[in-house]
Amino acid sequence: MIAYVKGILETKTDTFVIIDVQGIGYRVFMSSKSIEKLGELGNTVKVYTYYYVREDNISLYGFSSNEELRMFELLLSVSGVGAKSAITMLSEITPSSFALAVITNDISKLVKIPGVGKKTAARIILELKDKLKTETAIESNEEVNIVLEKENNINEAIAALQVLGYTRREIEKVFEKIETKDLELEEIIKQALKYLAKN
Repeated sequence: MIAYVKGILETKTDTFVIIDVQGIGYRVFMSSKSIEKLGELGNTVKVYTYYYVREDNISLYGFSSNEELRMFELLLSVSGVGAKSAITMLSEITPSSFALAVITNDISKLVKIPGVGKKTAARIILELKDKLKTETAIESNEEVNIVLEKENNINEAIAALQVLGYTRREIEKVFEKIETKDLELEEIIKQALKYLAKN
């Protein structure tokens, strides 16, 4: 409904900001990491948003990148994970690390997040990997002309980036520009995100 909010940063707290857009103040709940990135009061800022509507709660949640927004949406799709829990997770783990944890079944990385126990971590991984498999199956029907090396790191990086909402075609185009041979998996993902964010 509201894709983003762009205006003057009027107020900063630990959990939300107020952005003045032509005289209207929008209260936007954000992760602590994203709030830090906004800088000083008086700055002109742009925040990607999610319009959260429940019977007893209508709120606007904000994100510094589309990857953060995608991660938030994915977490909300997991049974038992609410908006506040999802924002807490965004304060503790980057989207690239989160995607990597999901595709490598790294429960230990997720349980380091406050409020996330082993059961919740296992449920996040199970439900999101199932979702990823469905999306991959749909995309496998599309014609893809680019052939990549069949390396584990490449395949896992593709899966992690798909978790963050990018299509296989978008990812493969980016991998044409990156020298991945000597890079660790997480570094491959980070490099790819730099290119994807520009598109």
